[in-house]
Amino acid sequence: MTKTNKIELMAPAGSFESLQAALDNGADSVYFGVEQLNMRARASINFTLDDLQEISDRCKAKKVRTYLTLNTIIYDHDLSIIKTLIDKAKQADITAIIAMDQAVIAYARQVGMEIHISTQINITNIETLKFYAMFADTVVLSRELSLGQIKKITTEVAKQDVRGPSGNLVEIEVFGHGALCMAVSGKCYMSLHTFNSSANRGACKQNCRKPYTVIDKETGVELEIDNEYIMSPEDLCTIDFLDELVEAGVRVLKIEGRGRAPEYVAKVIKTYREAIDAIYDNTYSKEKAASWMTELEKVYNRGFWGGYYLGKKLGQWSDTPGSKATQKKIYIGKGVHYYPKAGIGEFMIQAYDLKIGDTLLITGPTTGAQEVELTEMMVNDHNAATAVKGNTITMPIPFRIRPSDKLYKIVKTEFANQ
Repeated sequence: MTKTNKIELMAPAGSFESLQAALDNGADSVYFGVEQLNMRARASINFTLDDLQEISDRCKAKKVRTYLTLNTIIYDHDLSIIKTLIDKAKQADITAIIAMDQAVIAYARQVGMEIHISTQINITNIETLKFYAMFADTVVLSRELSLGQIKKITTEVAKQDVRGPSGNLVEIEVFGHGALCMAVSGKCYMSLHTFNSSANRGACKQNCRKPYTVIDKETGVELEIDNEYIMSPEDLCTIDFLDELVEAGVRVLKIEGRGRAPEYVAKVIKTYREAIDAIYDNTYSKEKAASWMTELEKVYNRGFWGGYYLGKKLGQWSDTPGSKATQKKIYIGKGVHYYPKAGIGEFMIQAYDLKIGDTLLITGPTTGAQEVELTEMMVNDHNAATAVKGNTITMPIPFRIRPSDKLYKIVKTEFANQ
């Protein structure tokens, strides 16, 4: 594997919009699922086999690595599908397969594909890591480890010269940001037991995110609970101690969120890109971290905590069933045409109004997720300060827009002033 010495920033991609957002905002690699047999089979749009070549081509143009997730429980009837997926990935020159089942690992190795071990394996010590190093060049550690435990493993990798099939030292990957599950490294059966919809097959119903009461069945006494969302942890965020993760020897930082919107991918990747670069040019500071945290709060989150890295007590539970983002998007309309010589975009307003000074979001499969401020516009070929439903507007846009693009307005939420 050929990489720079910087920690690798890995972005989620659940759609072409999110993929482009990752590429535009500094991701070093992207991970994604194809149709089924991945842990976000239900939560994200997912790509098809026919998309693999385009994913590969787009990422190669930016020198970004590509990882196909095949990390669910596998049954006998899945084996032919696995082989088809891996064969197609190999043909498209996808960089690596993220796997947890030995059937996937064995076949990927058989056809000569690079393998990364999923967090589902729950690797928590150097001896287990050494076993999987026989098959894999990168290993995702269990989510429940502290920084001290991670440092111990990375130190032993170097000390014992633990190398993967490529001949390079095995690289350690951890989750750096995004949703956390109440289960150990995501291995949960609650959705299966209650809805016959297995989280371990990528079909989690997220019933742990609901409010519950706890009653003693022997006495009928209802237990007093400070927070009714007793199984829904806040989201992981490491931006304010990212330098410590780097110091611990982590080589790949994985951002969770294949089920999230493209603007989430754009904002989170851009923010962590800035933080990583600041660490390596010695400008990282707690003041900057506080500013980055404010940026991260703008997009989907259930509140933030540092997970188990800092040795905190088990679980920091959310107090809301949904997002606490300080901003949200409102659909306004769609792209109509772009005039490249003038740098002008034309849009049809289909809902709500716009005014000068609004912050706009434009998304699309090729556009990704781009934020712009509305500084001037024309309605019916006349300068205008506002536009309403039914208007066709033109405005300066520093990038090409397409008829498939969607136009949104970014507004504050009730959490903005908390």
